[in-house]
Amino acid sequence: MIKTATFEALLNDALPDGDGGYNFTLEGKTYRLLDKDEVRKIAEAHGYIIIY
Repeated sequence: MIKTATFEALLNDALPDGDGGYNFTLEGKTYRLLDKDEVRKIAEAHGYIIIY
């Protein structure tokens, strides 16, 4: 199965956590991010092809 996501959609799912970072959930797993750009690396680790 091929999984794709737009970078913009991934960024929209990175929600502020109130402490200066972000919470990002993908496929039921939640990540705490310091920088929204980390979503790309996480999505790729889940096997996603990122569309810019």
